[in-house]
Amino acid sequence: MIVSLIPFYWLINTSFKVGGGLSSAALWPENPSVQNYIDVFRNAKFVLALRNSLVVSVATTFFALLFGATAAYALARLPLKRRGMILTLVLSVTTFPVIAIAAPMFNLWSQLGLYNTLLGLIIPKLTFTLPLAIFTLTSFFREIPTELEEAASIDGSSPARTFWQVILPLAVPGIVTTGILVFIASWNEFLLPATLTSTPDAQTIPVAIAFFTGASEFDIPTGTISAASVLVTIPLLVGVMIFQKRIVSGLTSGAVKG
Repeated sequence: MIVSLIPFYWLINTSFKVGGGLSSAALWPENPSVQNYIDVFRNAKFVLALRNSLVVSVATTFFALLFGATAAYALARLPLKRRGMILTLVLSVTTFPVIAIAAPMFNLWSQLGLYNTLLGLIIPKLTFTLPLAIFTLTSFFREIPTELEEAASIDGSSPARTFWQVILPLAVPGIVTTGILVFIASWNEFLLPATLTSTPDAQTIPVAIAFFTGASEFDIPTGTISAASVLVTIPLLVGVMIFQKRIVSGLTSGAVKG
């Protein structure tokens, strides 16, 4: 844990340094300053990128949960042959390196008019987060007793109504867990936004930080990059700490029987 936290502490340490203090290796800044954080929020590109990341990540999470829940329910309940092979095929999508499809997707998106748009980021991100949602939710649906569906069927409920009104409310813990994992994966993605965008109008926060300049384009951006990185990391860190139990249960669900 200490080894993992040292880089993050150093990032915070650097974010409070200004001027000549940025070259200092002191464990705590001699003259702490919040100027870097002020400069970050004064940068209109940072605020715009923050909004873009929020829109893309929320949309990706919503559609991943919507389509992932229905697909996972089918894999968990329908009498499908070679169900394990189907799930393996779905997961195999995540094994493709993003760099291998970045260039072809750049050409395709340019022809379709999706280049440098938020929609052009949501679609490819959904391609890689949807398998994660399906895999995680399948384990949760398997743990829900089938007797509940049988009782709902006896009462005259259709399969669709049973799924939306009976099964989904019981799978809320799994849905929340999956949503957090998908949101984090979408929020931290760098390569696709860097390849499929060219202006601040559609750039997400990881790309904006990579090209960050701070208060002016002639400043050494070490301090402002550190401050921006802290600002976009803390919300994710707090969210993971709050929902850590659900995340662990989601990752281990279905690992054992009984």
